[in-house]
Amino acid sequence: MHEIIELDDSLSNKIAAGEVVERPASVVKELVENAIDANSTIIEIDVEESGLNKIRVIDNGKGIREEDVLSAFKRHATSKIKNEHDLFRIRTLGFRGEALPSIASVSKLELISARSGENGTRLVLEGGKVAVHEKAAGRTGTDITITNLFFNTPARLKYMKSLNTEIGHISDMINRLALSHPTISFRLRHNQRLLLQTTGNGNIQQVLAAIYGVNIAKKMIPVEAQSLDFHLSGYIALPEVTRASRNYVSTMLNGRFVKNYSLIKAITDGYHTLLPIGRFPIALISIQMDPLLVDVNVHPAKLEVRLSKEKEVQELITSEIQAAFKKQVLIPEGTAPKKKTVASSEQTSLQLENNAEKQKNRIEYTPTFKRETLLPVEKMRTLYEPDPEPEEPVTFITKEPELAPPMPQIETLEEEDNQPQEFVKPEPRIPQMYPIGQMHGTYIFAQNENGLYMIDQHAAQERINYEFYKEKVGKVENELQELLVPLTLQFSHDECMKIEEYKAELERVGVFLEEFGMNSYVVRSHPQWLPAGQEQEIIESMIEQLIDMNKVDIKKLREEAAIMMSCKAAIKANHHLRNDEIQALLDELRHTNDPFTCPHGRPIIIHYSVSEMEKMFKRIM
Repeated sequence: MHEIIELDDSLSNKIAAGEVVERPASVVKELVENAIDANSTIIEIDVEESGLNKIRVIDNGKGIREEDVLSAFKRHATSKIKNEHDLFRIRTLGFRGEALPSIASVSKLELISARSGENGTRLVLEGGKVAVHEKAAGRTGTDITITNLFFNTPARLKYMKSLNTEIGHISDMINRLALSHPTISFRLRHNQRLLLQTTGNGNIQQVLAAIYGVNIAKKMIPVEAQSLDFHLSGYIALPEVTRASRNYVSTMLNGRFVKNYSLIKAITDGYHTLLPIGRFPIALISIQMDPLLVDVNVHPAKLEVRLSKEKEVQELITSEIQAAFKKQVLIPEGTAPKKKTVASSEQTSLQLENNAEKQKNRIEYTPTFKRETLLPVEKMRTLYEPDPEPEEPVTFITKEPELAPPMPQIETLEEEDNQPQEFVKPEPRIPQMYPIGQMHGTYIFAQNENGLYMIDQHAAQERINYEFYKEKVGKVENELQELLVPLTLQFSHDECMKIEEYKAELERVGVFLEEFGMNSYVVRSHPQWLPAGQEQEIIESMIEQLIDMNKVDIKKLREEAAIMMSCKAAIKANHHLRNDEIQALLDELRHTNDPFTCPHGRPIIIHYSVSEMEKMFKRIM
């Protein structure tokens, strides 16, 4: 008797179903992707009891020929590829030929399909076995119904989560398919309740509005870039719109939703210090590329892919997002609380279609006061109780000559030919603001013709310091200060081994160590721009950062060092400032590259427009 046998089709399909049909959402994904590959323009998905009871997908695609219906349920039967050449140039979502037989093996399945001008076919399978095969009248397209999913594999049911969790997975899958195919009209219903409906008119922003709501869609900006190998497009949310997980970041490759950590990291790197720690953006990035540069045949569910030129596409995504934000004023608008209303999908689409026209025709409120009529700083100060003098004088970086931040200045340099050369000062990204007071020694109030601004003084100086130190931490050669009393540092044997390996990297960020006995080092000099009185703490922290790194990244090490020093040197909360100090702080902030968030991603400025404040006080309705 042979020990090695060939499995029958029924058992093989059940094994394949374990990989392809993980949960009801997997069934929905495979069926909807087949409908997309059939050139459908309308796809309807009806689900009952989170898909465990019933899943029905109806499309208006090209349908299946009568003679091909049975073949569609054979393993590895597909119309998508014909040879090895096609395998490396895949442009469809499905191609492996495992989905339909795997689904049919663990459910009761009914299919009605017809081609234009041809007879329709009805096929019923139970556990993969044909129960009914007959001609049927049907419209062009395919109508497929799955009932009693996992009825013959009860062990799989034990691993299903709650019904809410399962419908959440289905909804998430359809959302991403709708985002990647805006020219297709999708409708998803669960227990007769409409969850999603898109128009299919090709407007991605309307799809975003249908999924995330109109208010979120309005706060998403387009991105687009082109290189020799990639075409990038999509929408990214303003930094003020964040979520607690990466699940709201959608990446598409040639119309296929994929999970790729490198692409998600490239997107979050584009936000850099604009996001708070532990928060993630809402983003949709779609990449078109030569199919030869991507391998989609590395996972049964085709969610994971392998990319050629991965670094190049990462750099393209990151740089394009950063460039898009450079064109934006990223000051969040403070608004009065509003009553929540639920808009229908039709209302959502209409709102977005008319949004541009509304903005164009809106009558802007023009303040009656001008710069000359603003209350003087000292007069406004009399409206508040006198601020107590700070226990210690507040020192800004620009107060010390050696700590002047590296800001471009307009100046003329005489060359040998006496021809002047001008350096143009970049335009500040935030408007001029005039201080009117301070609250709790923490928040600054300022105004201008556009309304009221609230500024977090600690976050503001963190940003100023961060950009200063980020520049300085890369230039340490000629800015060293000798210590009268050298610092002595001790580490464990394992830590010393890593320090020895990466001593050169530490010197590149301003940490100069000399061996001093067993597992000890001495520091005789340090960069003169280190915050006074905190030299040892900062040097130790920089060494600890390097020790904690699995792979030493000098760019990341400099970044972390700059963030740490910016925080330690910044004004703390509950510290009262004089008005000249406030004005100096605001002026410095205006000339930073990114004056909107601190290095940890917290907002620095909140703006209340004059019209919004008049609404709050019911002066206008």
